[in-house]
Amino acid sequence: MIMLSRVAERVYWMARYIERAEDTARLVAAYNHLVMDIPRGSQPGWEILVRILNSDPVFDQWFNVRNEQNVLRLLIGEADAECSIPYAVKSARENVRTTRDVLPDEVWELVNELYLYTSEASESSVGRRNRQQYLEQVIQRCQVINGVLRSTLCRDHSYRFIKLGQLLERADMTTRIIDVGASDFLERDGAAQGIEHLLWGTLLKSMSALGAYRRMIGPQVEKNAAVNFVFMEQTFPRSVRFCIRGIREELGPLTNKEGALRVVERTRRKLSGFDSTDLDQEALHKYIDELQLIISDLHQAVQSSWFHRDG
Repeated sequence: MIMLSRVAERVYWMARYIERAEDTARLVAAYNHLVMDIPRGSQPGWEILVRILNSDPVFDQWFNVRNEQNVLRLLIGEADAECSIPYAVKSARENVRTTRDVLPDEVWELVNELYLYTSEASESSVGRRNRQQYLEQVIQRCQVINGVLRSTLCRDHSYRFIKLGQLLERADMTTRIIDVGASDFLERDGAAQGIEHLLWGTLLKSMSALGAYRRMIGPQVEKNAAVNFVFMEQTFPRSVRFCIRGIREELGPLTNKEGALRVVERTRRKLSGFDSTDLDQEALHKYIDELQLIISDLHQAVQSSWFHRDG
């Protein structure tokens, strides 16, 4: 099958932006629940969301004070901020608009409806009254879009590049959440006494991993078990290991895949034998930094292999 590189690139980024919108909505929703469940003053600051999304420079362009209102205005209300949900949805819509001929008709309709919804509801959803409903709507609508793609799209190159984008974005977000969250929680020492299970449970909830963790590991959420689960559980669709294995499978039928496969093997070697119980806070941070660099290299390999400009 022949596929134009610009089409492959656009469906790849469409998938990344849909995944990013959903993951950001999950992250904000999980933290929003956390602040209502633990004593005032015990919760991490709202700026942890900015750090997880690696958006400190973007935040500083828009705001001076890192309080709840400003962080949520950035992530929910500012359509021109690259880390926001509306920006991700708008970018996904533009990529779908220019590749409608290789996607199911329903996908354009659903993405356009999501765009209209975020355009209309984002500004009024920064405050607590409408926030949770807005986040749940974004999550559900993104899930419907992905469900339509899974159930109606032929397993051709379009599907493969969509999966590559989705899995890369998911692996990247998982490592970011654990890196920043673990660093913040472990630095709290005595301040986290008695609420540590809630903090780690919130991290798992932000990745839709809490229910799966409890079914497979147990009801009590502990740091090492939680980190190992979202990095290494081969049956959990949002674990780093699962995502890398899925990327390897999608690369299989493609030509010119050798460079990307070499980076995948580097990632697999890096994950091999991982156990957070062997790592202190500094070592865990260093390990995740190195893993994130390899995931970034994997994106670069995909880009250089298939996304050169035609003509």
